[in-house]
Amino acid sequence: MSIESVLSDRLLEQFRERAGQYDADNSFATEDFDALVSLGYLKALIPVGQGGLGWSLEQLALAQRRLATAAPATALAVNMHHVWASVANVLQARGDHRLQMVSDWISQGEVMAFGISEPGNDSVLFDSKTSASTAPDGSVTFNGVKIFTSLSPAFTRLGVFGKDETTGELVHGFVAKGPGVESMGDWNTLGMRASQSHTTKLVNAVAPREWVHSRLPAGPNADLLIFGIFASFLTLTASVYVGIADRAVALGQEALNKKVHHDGTRYSQDVRARGLLAEAAMRLISLDALQRSVAADIDAAVDHREAWFPKLVTLRTLAGDAARENIQVLGQLLGGSGYFRGSEFERLYRDVQASWYHPSNAASAANTVASWLVGPLDT
Repeated sequence: MSIESVLSDRLLEQFRERAGQYDADNSFATEDFDALVSLGYLKALIPVGQGGLGWSLEQLALAQRRLATAAPATALAVNMHHVWASVANVLQARGDHRLQMVSDWISQGEVMAFGISEPGNDSVLFDSKTSASTAPDGSVTFNGVKIFTSLSPAFTRLGVFGKDETTGELVHGFVAKGPGVESMGDWNTLGMRASQSHTTKLVNAVAPREWVHSRLPAGPNADLLIFGIFASFLTLTASVYVGIADRAVALGQEALNKKVHHDGTRYSQDVRARGLLAEAAMRLISLDALQRSVAADIDAAVDHREAWFPKLVTLRTLAGDAARENIQVLGQLLGGSGYFRGSEFERLYRDVQASWYHPSNAASAANTVASWLVGPLDT
């Protein structure tokens, strides 16, 4: 099925109409989520023969971008489910089947969520403040706090990791929603409100032995799981902000074609306004090319070696930068009407600010690229 046949114009317009109310109510995008489930969208990366849509990561990235033009918070919410589906695919395509259970779960209708980020932990995947204790039967008990757990009201499986203080290893596994997995209900934010990305508290949350898939040393390492998570997370998260950048250009184009100066001249003939819109469109065009090439190379298992992480963080960083810049331009093209609460511009202006906070942040991304070019900083 094509992206447009699943995410039709009519469906996206319904999502766009609901987005403002979700935002005002600070409520989960329940109707959006239910519609996506019914369309099989959460099984986008699952092969057709197993009940999925059979899409590539590139197709999904473009679909997430299209969804984000209507409802960025809805796109961000389901993004974290798609990240796990993509990680499983990245590993399987390279001969690593340790996350086959994730693909099986998604085929069966389970909803995945991403429990990686922790308060005060800027090491991200390379260390953890969550404890992981291994029992004699091989099960692992996790205790800690995970933040920005998107899709909190809907997920059924949460991917987590923690540190085994006995061995120093970082233990990765999955826990089921239920006892020991407590949503704090604290998502009251500037933007992306319908994602309902609550803090999750793990209190003796148990991952059965068969759900514990990786034990890695603390610190940077070349395990394929790390690449899979970074590649999937950064590419799909970038797609949400490419969608916002895209929507800003569309709304700017609409404004210039409709607005008329007091003297009767059209805004489309205003040289300054035309220049602002053109610059926004050029940012989108260049970002479109980068988005497609990175996602396609992940699908094709291209070996960029040391250049992979610079490419991934560049995509994520530039997507956030372009989205914020394009929304800024849109504000200038719309004029004072956009300043009022309840406008689509006002919501997009707040939603796009979330791009500051996703890993990798701008400083980390710059250090990654600089280290690739001239080596790491002296310690």
